[in-house]
Amino acid sequence: MQPVLEEPISDLIRRTRTGRGMTQAALARQLANVSGNAAVTRDQVTRWERGGRVPSPYWRRWLSIALDVPSGQLDRAARCARAVRLLAIDRQSSALLPPVPARNGGVPERVHRT
Repeated sequence: MQPVLEEPISDLIRRTRTGRGMTQAALARQLANVSGNAAVTRDQVTRWERGGRVPSPYWRRWLSIALDVPSGQLDRAARCARAVRLLAIDRQSSALLPPVPARNGGVPERVHRT
């Protein structure tokens, strides 16, 4: 599979898992087997794939093995997911701000330099 540039980790995990014909439960079992840690469940995989959570470096290491994806690609995808989340939060908070009255030729007050 060709890596996709700037792909969030949620999309990368889902695309790779389905490309290998694995269910979320099968991926969770595979992660438990390779890591020796039975704490991961299908629900955790679901949260990763829906973007509700970004896998920690610990789980990215095991995802790399279970999905045969370079760990660096998973790390870049995790950074991309965090950036997407921050942009969404920033857009939400900007939409909630009241309009800023303009002064001195239409420059908003909070960015006007004196």
